[in-house]
Amino acid sequence: MKSGITRLWREPKPFPGWLYAVLFLVFDIAVVAILEVGVTLGASSRVTLSSPEVGWDFVGKMFNLREPNFVFLLNILLVGMIYLALLMIFNRFWIATPVLVAVAIVVAVIEHFKISIRYEAVLPSDLNFLKADAGNLMGFMPAGAHWTILAAIAVFAVFVAVFIALDHIDARRGRMFRGSDRQTKSVNAVARLLLVLLPGLFFGLYAMQVSTVGSWAKNLATVMGDKPSMWDSVYDAQRNGPLVAFMRQVHPKVMDKPSDYSEETMKQVAARYRKAAQKINATRDNDLTDSTVIYVLSESFSDTSRVPGLKVNKDSMPRIRQIKENTTSGLMLSSGYGGGTANLEYMGLTGLSMANFDSSLTSPYQQLVPGEHWTPTINQMWGAPKNSIGLHPYESSMYSRATNYKKFGFSHFYTLTGPDVISHQDRIDDSPYVSDAATYQSTLEEVGKTDADQFLQVITMQNHMPYHAWYKDNDFTAESTTGTPLGKDEQESIETYQKGQAITDEATADFLDKLDKLDKPITVVFYGDHLPGIYSSASEDDDNSLALHLTDYFIWSNKASSSQGEKIDNADYSSPNFFVAQAAEHMDAKVSPYLAFLTLMHQRVSAMEPPVVNKIQGWDRIPEGQAIYLDNAGKPMAESDFDKETKQLLEDYKLIQYDITDGHGYLKDTDFMTLP
Repeated sequence: MKSGITRLWREPKPFPGWLYAVLFLVFDIAVVAILEVGVTLGASSRVTLSSPEVGWDFVGKMFNLREPNFVFLLNILLVGMIYLALLMIFNRFWIATPVLVAVAIVVAVIEHFKISIRYEAVLPSDLNFLKADAGNLMGFMPAGAHWTILAAIAVFAVFVAVFIALDHIDARRGRMFRGSDRQTKSVNAVARLLLVLLPGLFFGLYAMQVSTVGSWAKNLATVMGDKPSMWDSVYDAQRNGPLVAFMRQVHPKVMDKPSDYSEETMKQVAARYRKAAQKINATRDNDLTDSTVIYVLSESFSDTSRVPGLKVNKDSMPRIRQIKENTTSGLMLSSGYGGGTANLEYMGLTGLSMANFDSSLTSPYQQLVPGEHWTPTINQMWGAPKNSIGLHPYESSMYSRATNYKKFGFSHFYTLTGPDVISHQDRIDDSPYVSDAATYQSTLEEVGKTDADQFLQVITMQNHMPYHAWYKDNDFTAESTTGTPLGKDEQESIETYQKGQAITDEATADFLDKLDKLDKPITVVFYGDHLPGIYSSASEDDDNSLALHLTDYFIWSNKASSSQGEKIDNADYSSPNFFVAQAAEHMDAKVSPYLAFLTLMHQRVSAMEPPVVNKIQGWDRIPEGQAIYLDNAGKPMAESDFDKETKQLLEDYKLIQYDITDGHGYLKDTDFMTLP
């Protein structure tokens, strides 16, 4: 036996083609596994409530009889395209393979480091960072990084040893195409070129189109099992594979370029609303930034008694209902149901509308903001970053908020995971989430730290799904009025949510009472981002879609403000992109040309969102159907019925939004965003 092995070692034979095919598949799978280890090893999802399925189990998912998932094969296919191109470039199996493995190991180590530091997977926007700040890469090395690097080197050394051994016993030395005569060389060169171009073309087209709804690449990814989970980039990479998750964000389609978009057009738009601002400001006395403004995005807050087919035993929001009666308030049209918080948040902070984006853009926080060169947000009107504070009692990595809030110009973003840690983290009974009262207390402390006027963005978590009988002494009940009883889980969820809503009601009223005692003008914009996705009975009826997308909002000012008790016109219905313009009107504050535009737009269209659907918000938007536009009575309007002025405003909105998000940023060099 020993002499036979020695003879095999000393007398190499050429590997047959089928063996190369087998080895290609083996090493392809190995590279997919290496990449997956980079996002999984020591990085199980921290956001377990929102991302419960920890782990990757690619192979096991293929054999799920209820819902087979072949995203593992999609990863193999994409890596295989790169692998094949490398083989043809080098024409040496035992050179191309270690190059591919080396790149995979390096990427896996980088993924591991980034997740360890930021709990965020590698994103396309990180490539811009490498270009701009490559010299500071060492600052992103976590403690003990050298051990990870040494382990990676050791793993690669093992692979290299295997490659050297296989190369030694392969008489072909891994040569893919052989032949010495001129004709054979020419044919081989053409074949190699084609086998570089074809997989390269496939990979490139996939990258360019996979984010576009209706494209062959998007359809392929969906059929193969890609399920975007963009609230948590680490979980997304674990669930779908880091390459699939990365490729999905390489080239998102933002919106169609308006046919008349040009620098001259944008100058005309700026001039048009500069005049509008002058007209509005002639009748207003205050400056917006002479007050502190607090945006409170109240997680899942909405009126349970408005849900079709549901009867509740008592009011769970009596104090907020009373507050709404005595100040600017109404119903907000939400683009989400059971999810999509960050999209509502994005609209509130930017004044831009998801209705104007292409249906392929499902999450601006992941697909758009990281790569933007100009990101104007309303907090920037308050000047220096020290005047912009964010608070969110949960993971800073969710929706890439930590990165985005820094880009928005916030000096601090207080969360559970830091780097700025929120001061109060109390829970109620068995709830896993920080209470609204604790979040409000942290907010009050930030307001009290300075006499300067500020903008504060507050995102609560108390009423986030799921709901599992967390609260003691819960006497809230709900029942169906449709003749079909609620399911056990649905009823438990609704009644738990009602109790949480009642706790929020008390905490919010108490928060406003404390703000009322402060000797500085403060205005609060409070809104629920979406309904909780617990009304499975109501959601079965498509006629309930609009009702399941209406939440509550109000704009309130304290006693130190001259606008306490103010009620502006056309407030019965709104959407978060209009809040800043409404707040300015409520405060009798002067506006920039941009806010003047939003003011005029809201006068014509009270609320606007993309087409909505009464199922839990996923990460696939509805590709067909017009956006939802509501008039001041809450009635849907058809875009085709808009008058000339409304059509002009909507066209200008798309021009403005395109210029800011995907255009050349012509408005940046004007006074369009500047307050008087």
